[in-house]
Amino acid sequence: MASTLFDDIFHIESVETDRYDRVARLTASSVSDKDVRLTLDINSELFPVTKGSSISLAVAQTLSLDGEVKPPSSGWREAKPGERTLADDYDYVMYGTVYKFEESSGDKM
Repeated sequence: MASTLFDDIFHIESVETDRYDRVARLTASSVSDKDVRLTLDINSELFPVTKGSSISLAVAQTLSLDGEVKPPSSGWREAKPGERTLADDYDYVMYGTVYKFEESSGDKM
C-alpha cells in the first residue's frame, strides 16, 4: 500500500501493566528478523495482549489507501460511510506523533 512505511509480525515477549492504568507496555521481537525489536504502549482495555501472542503492526503516513497525506491541521477523523481506509485492516489503530525514539548503530532504529 502506498501509505505504509513499515509492516511486520511481532511475537510479544513481555507485557508490563503496573506502570499506568489501562496502559500496557509491551516488548516484542519481529518474527521475520530477530534484530528488529519493538517497545510499544497500548490501551490494554481496548486491545488486551498477552505474553506469547503475536501481533501484526504497520506504520503509515496516512490511513488513506491512496497514500494521500492530509495537512496536519485536518487530524484524524472517522471514515465516511462506504469509505475504506487502512484502519479497516486492523483491530487497533493509533494516530499521532512518535514522541520518542532511540538511535541505534547500524541501519535499524
